[in-house]
Parts: sequence; C-alpha cells; structure tokens
Amino acid sequence: MSFIEKLFGNFSDKELKRIRPIAQKVEALDEEMQKLSDAELRAKTDEFRERLKKGETLDELLPEAFAVCREADWRVLGLKPYPVQIIGGIVLHRACIAEMQTGEGKTLVATMPVYLNALTGEGVHVVTVNDYLAKRDSEWMGKVYRFLGLKVGLVVHDVPAAERRKAYEADVTYGTNNEFGFDYLRDNMVVYKANMVQRGHAYAIVDEVDSILIDEARTPLIISGKGEDSSVMYKRADDFAKTLKKSVIVELEDKMQAEEQVDGDYVVDEKRKTATLTESGIQKAEAWFQVDNLSDADNMSLRHYIDQAIKARGVMHRDTDYIVKDGEVIIVDEFTGRLMYGRRYNDGLHQAIEAKEGVNVAAESKTLATITFQNYFRMYKKLSGMTGTASTEADEFSEIYGLQIVSIPTNKPRARQDLPDSVYKTVNGKYRAVIEQVAECHAKGQPVLVGTVSVEKSETLSRMLKAKGIPHNVLNAKQHEREAEIVAQAGRQGAVTIATNMAGRGTDIMLGGNIPYMAKAALRKELLKKLTADKDAEEAKRKAERAAAKAAGQPLPEAAPLPDVETRLDMLLTEADGHADTDDADILAARSRFDELCAQFEPEVKKEAEAVRAAGGLFIIGTERHESRRIDNQLRGRAGRQGDPGSSRFFLSLEDDLMRIFGGERVQGLMNTMGLDEDTPIENKLITNTIESAQKKLEASNFAVRKQVLQYDDVMNQQREIIYKERRMVLDGEDISDKLHAMMKESIDESCKAYLVGETVDEWDFAALRRHYMNWLCLPTDFQYTVEEKNSLKREDISKMLYDRGMNILEAKEKKYGSKLMRELERICLLKNVDAKWMDHIDNMDQLKQGMGLRSYGQHDPIVEYRIEGFAMFDEMVANIREDAVHMLLTIEVRRPEVQPQREQVAKPTGEGAPTRPGAKGSAPIRVTKIGRNDPCPCGSGLKWKKCTCKEYHPDLR
Repeated sequence: MSFIEKLFGNFSDKELKRIRPIAQKVEALDEEMQKLSDAELRAKTDEFRERLKKGETLDELLPEAFAVCREADWRVLGLKPYPVQIIGGIVLHRACIAEMQTGEGKTLVATMPVYLNALTGEGVHVVTVNDYLAKRDSEWMGKVYRFLGLKVGLVVHDVPAAERRKAYEADVTYGTNNEFGFDYLRDNMVVYKANMVQRGHAYAIVDEVDSILIDEARTPLIISGKGEDSSVMYKRADDFAKTLKKSVIVELEDKMQAEEQVDGDYVVDEKRKTATLTESGIQKAEAWFQVDNLSDADNMSLRHYIDQAIKARGVMHRDTDYIVKDGEVIIVDEFTGRLMYGRRYNDGLHQAIEAKEGVNVAAESKTLATITFQNYFRMYKKLSGMTGTASTEADEFSEIYGLQIVSIPTNKPRARQDLPDSVYKTVNGKYRAVIEQVAECHAKGQPVLVGTVSVEKSETLSRMLKAKGIPHNVLNAKQHEREAEIVAQAGRQGAVTIATNMAGRGTDIMLGGNIPYMAKAALRKELLKKLTADKDAEEAKRKAERAAAKAAGQPLPEAAPLPDVETRLDMLLTEADGHADTDDADILAARSRFDELCAQFEPEVKKEAEAVRAAGGLFIIGTERHESRRIDNQLRGRAGRQGDPGSSRFFLSLEDDLMRIFGGERVQGLMNTMGLDEDTPIENKLITNTIESAQKKLEASNFAVRKQVLQYDDVMNQQREIIYKERRMVLDGEDISDKLHAMMKESIDESCKAYLVGETVDEWDFAALRRHYMNWLCLPTDFQYTVEEKNSLKREDISKMLYDRGMNILEAKEKKYGSKLMRELERICLLKNVDAKWMDHIDNMDQLKQGMGLRSYGQHDPIVEYRIEGFAMFDEMVANIREDAVHMLLTIEVRRPEVQPQREQVAKPTGEGAPTRPGAKGSAPIRVTKIGRNDPCPCGSGLKWKKCTCKEYHPDLR
C-alpha cells in the first residue's frame, strides 16, 4: 500500500465509511419488518413499485427494500444476512465488486441488491460460472423472490428457445456467462423478432467475477458453422514437425536479452507461448513440401499449418493444457483444472493437437458471430460482481469495466497463518519436503490440501505418497466426475487431498467433514437398495401376469418399460437437497430422509471438527506459484473459513517454470554461494520479492494480451453495433421500402461514377456498365447513342434511367404480389445479404488481424492500422450489401407450385418502343423465368443451362 493510501485511505476504505450508515438503517428496520405478516411483507413489493413510478429512486428505497428482503431470507431460508453481508449487498447495488472471503455467504448477499433492482421491471441477470450453480441458486434463492412476488427464470444448456424467452422476461434470471453471451449472438442472427429471447441488459451481478471477466476474457465467444476440411494437411504438417529439433528461449530477469540455442529448427518462447521456425526449419520445410519459397503468398496456408503443428508440439503439453479422453482432445481450464467440454482452440490449433495425438482431426469451422466477454458485459447499464480474490486485478477491473473493488471485512476474524515460502534447489528436493510435511500433518490428524498446477505433477506426488503408505485422494481433470465427493471430505481428520488448481471448485471444505455430502452418501445406499428391490418386485409381478395370461390362452398384457434404476437414483439424489417445488412423493420422501441423516451426522462431524481444530485446522500446501497471485490466494483461501484455524505454505524450486523463466539465475547464484544442497530450503525476503515481481510481470503481460484482444474487438464492436442496429430495425417491422430505394440509388450512382469516367462521353466505358447490370437493369442494346445524343448526355441521365428501370420493376412486383408480400421480400433480401456479408467480413477481419503484428516493424501502431483498414473493409462490405440486396430484390420471384422454376433474365419488352436510352418512352423491362445453372436448358439441347449457348435463354450471346 502506498504512503498516500495509508494516510488518506483507499477507495475501499472510503466506500465502507459511506456504506456503514446505510447498513445501520437497514438493521434498524429489522424489528419493524418482523411485525409484518407474510401478506404484508409481500405487499411491500407492489408498494415499492408504485413509489418508483412516482419518482423515488432505488437509492431512496434501499434501506426499506433491503430490510424486507432480509426478513424474507429469514422466513423462507432460515438465514438472516449479517451486517457485513448487508454491506456487501450495498456494494453490489452501487455497481462495484464486493471482495468477500470464502465461506462468507456471497450467494445470500446477492438476494438484497437483486430484489431491489428487480423492482424496476427491466430484469436482473445473475451470472454464475456453471449450470449447477445457476440451477441451485435459481431454486434456492428463487424461493425468496417468489415469496416476495417476483418471477424467476433459469437459462442453462439445452433449455429450448421458448423457455429461454420466458426466463428472460422474468424479474430475475439466473444463468451462465456463456449462455447469456451466446443468446445475445443468436438473437442477432434470427430472421424473425419472435425468435429473439433477450430483452435488454439492465443490471448484472457476476458471481466469481474474476474468473468470468478476467480469466475467460482471453477467449472470445464464437458461434461457428462448418468450414473446410483440411485434416490431411494438418497430418502432413505434424509428420514434418516430428522431424524438427526444438530450441527454447529463456529470458533472464536481470538481462535485457534472450538466450537461445542456435541449432534448432524452431524456437519456443515459453514466456509468450509462441513457436517460430528458424532459417534451418524454413529450408527443411521447403524441401519437405517441395516449394521454392515458403514466404510466397501462395504458400501462406501451408505456413499456417506448419506454424500450428510446431506450436502443438512445442508449446501445448498433454495432461497440462489438455487431456486425451475417449479419442478426443479436451481442453483443461488453466485456472480451475476443469475439463472444458465442447470448447476448442481456434485458428486450427485444436486440429494440430489432434494430428499430434493421432486422434480424428475434425474439420475447421467458420465464424458466424463473435463477441468478447469484455464487450458483452460492458453493454449492461449497471454491472457488479462478487469474488474472494479481486484486489490483484484492480487496475484491469477499473480500466476495462469501470469497476472499483470494495473489500468487505469478514464476519469473524481470520485465524489462518500464512507461512513464508520454502525454496529448494531442485524439484526432487521440493517434492521430498512436501511429502515430509504431509506425513507430519497426517500423523497428528491434520487435514492437508496439496495444490498442483498440472495433472502430471499431481500424479507424480500421488505416486510418492503411495510409496510412503499415506492414503490420499487426487482431484484433477482425470477425476473430474468425483470432484464434489473429493472436495467435500478434504477437511476430515487426517485427510490428504491433491488437487489441480483449486480455484472456483464451488464446494466448501468444512472441518470434520461435509454433513450434506455424508448424508447423501448414506442416502445413496438406501435408495439404491429400495429402487433395486422395487424393480425386482415389478419384474416378478409382470412375469407372473404373463404366465397367468399364457396359461389362460389370453394375449400377453402390454407394459411400459421398467424405469432405469441409475437414472432414477441420480434424479432423487440431486433433488434430495434441491429447492424446486414438487409433488413427487419419492422426492419428498428423499428430502425428508436427507434431513434426518443430516441431523444424525451432525454430532459426529462437530466432534471431529473440534479434533481437527485442535490439530491446527486445514493445512494448505502449494507446490508451485501460479502465473497469477490471485490463483495462489484462492488456494490459500480454502483454509481459515469463517474464523476456522488453518495454515498455508508454498514449496518452490528453482526448476519451477516461473522461477526458471523469471529470475531463477539470481536465486541459483545465491544458493550456490551459500553452499546449500537440494534438500535444504531457503526462506529469504529477496526470493519472495523476486517471485512476486515475476508474478506481477506475468499479470501485466496477461493483462496486455487481454487488453489487445479487447482493442481489436473494439473495432469489430463498433461495426457489430451498426450491423445489429440495422438488423433490429428490420426485425422490428419498420417499412424499409424507402431505405431500399435509397440503397438502389446510391448503388447505381456509385457504379456510374466508377464506369463513366472521363472528360468526354467517348471515354465512358458503357460496355463495362452494361456487363455489370446485364440481365437485371441492362439490355444488350442499351447505350447505343447518336453523336447528337452524346453531346447532350450527362452521367446523371444514365443513373436516372437505370434507377427508373429499377423502380418500374419494383412497382410491377408490388402489383403482382401485393404490398404485404413485397414488404416481406424486402425484409428477407436485406437480412440475407447483411448476414452473408457480415459473416464473410468477420473472416476477412480475422485474416487482417493475423498480419497486423508485422506493421509494428514499420513503426506503425497495429491497432491504428487495423482500425483504418477495418473500416475501409467495412465500407466496402456496406456497398456490397447495398448492391446485392437490391439485385436480389429486383430479380427474385416467388415460386408457385404449378410453375416450374426458371432462370430470371431481363428481356426486351414486346413491341418496338423498348426504352434503350434516357428519356425513351415505353414499358419497363420484363422478366423471363429462372432455372438453376445446372438444370437442363429449356431450349431442348440436352445441355445444362451453363453449358448451353442458345440465344433464346442466353440474351447476352445475342
């Protein structure tokens, strides 16, 4: 903390001073609220809404509304928010981040600001990190909102569109960040407004805000369609990459240069996670693929496949960045250690990894719509969030989202002891020290949680513990399914748990054991026995009925399939501690038995918890520092829950990635000078500062990466807003006839300017203009002028002639199809062209971004260059939309069942007075019918239309 902050206090301290008097007003109303009946408490919601309509603000309503919700929490859930939780709720209402430690009840905190802001009727979105939490909280906290007369919706995976729309129409909507983002993108791809599900972005509370707005912000949301299949090229590139020799760049903290081995074919920069071919690698690639120059524009695609292949082999590591399961490459979330099913690395990297691992290489995808989480969440009028660890990312929250952090004091003083780091010379020395520490804690009954950064390292420690004879559990991406079971019992006496990245696991570690989990384990056995017995009895009964029917010569009775025991068991266990309203007798019985078992286990757990507290509480061991201090703090935060005792210590080695890449040489020199062996640790403030300095640099580097992603997306975002605004205008049913007529005029004017260039008419390229508009606005005989006509001819005359022809065609269509159908045709033509061109534009912008890094070599800012060229491309796309939408509208015909579709063409009108020049009298061009290019030509030649040369159906050949 700086001297100024110590003297005057930081934002958090000042905000808490302002908030405490408001929280005291809420507490002061407690007695008054207790006197109200349930009906009177419910009536407060209608009263607040009326007061809002009359001009009161949410801030004026806050004390009373918070007090009402607090009382409802108590009556419905049996939980009453503590004073510090009231403070947290006010922080969320004031559009800030509430930093609250693990176990402080953030879920309950959110009920008060959610209730207050839902009174506006604009909708409140509560954003969680996974479907389970969204469902649990919508049912659990949803009871409070429903008690107070509000509607609650849930948006999770596989919810149908009709239910999604209903969920978004509710006063409070729970869902995951991915679902909210993807629904926004899908809403801007629909053809009819009725298919949209979201209704706006008023207020959002983001749970685990650091995970969603920081960790996930590197990867944009993308809706993809199937692209080209390049699996063969990825396999060939991987075969080539296998033959290459790798070099590694090591950047030293106290030197401003990079050291690298010069004998490699490609260089891996571990810090920046990049792989680049060297000169020798380029020569080998040219020989392998038999090309003269790999840098030629014609070989750009080949270079892309090779670059992704060497990145897959040099940068991406199995069991760290991804795992291979059931013949599929599945990404491992670097922050939580969870498997990210359905997510794929973009830009062909996932295909390169699939080729490397020898599994099926999937086809590449084409981006249909995309947005970053930063730009999605910045659309909300008011945004807030909660987490246990946000302070280390304060600058990013402030700069990107305009969010300030307020640290909420704990309800009980924190008793955890954070011990200094122990640094060893080698990884083996570190691991031996970790095993000794685990054995010491295990011997006295103290539970231990060992945090690792990868699957591979967790399994190495597991093997060492097995050799030592210490029973333990391992939680990593490979044991993903047993996550809740392992975490729930990590606080039991003598328990040893090895976990990969404990961040955001979502299950509390309670000393002495997790009572709800123990009750569920016992309930599972009872239910399995009962359901199996019921199924056996039903089978015996049906067997007897079939035998009796057969003996009596009667037809065998039909019966529904017997219920699946496992499916029914899983459902009952899920609902045993659920909160959804139900009339199912089995669910109600399971809930009743679950409550009985919880009461039964409570005395046993309390006794064990006291023994664990006496042993020192949960001991956290970190085996490596993470790139972010925040993830280290999340691991530490698993101990010391709600005033419980606990300890934490990090065991590090000079061979750890972080130490090796940043500053390991300085510490190595210090240890060599002191003559320390690999089993002797060093605890020194210099080392701690060096590690923290390295982490700060990596945090700054990662922030720069996310900021650059955002800067690039900001350019796309401005364009996206323009396109989506146009789409919404069309979807809202506005009459776009005049707009399309204006687009036609602009398009024709631009074409005339492009083709009719020169000081005299003789220099004008009439042939090119005729070819451009042939078969929809022009005829082969157009632009045949006498000398006198040329002398008086103006460009505006040509433009007006073509525009008038277009208007004549549209008027004829209006008479033919009627106004209602014509408006629909206009809408479809514009939407189809906007969507098609926008999707191509996304791809083009992505390609443009790939080459932007090279601009910096020419002393140009890549972002500025991207913005300039991007908007030039956007203007070109808009011009193409104008022309193609008009072209489609002029040439489209509605198919009638009795008429064979034929190819559309412009033909000369019957009669001699066909308009072939400006001012000529006569009717508009007429249309002949349309056939496909590959259909037989109607002339009877037997050739496809595109191959035939008949003049009857090919007027351009006349």
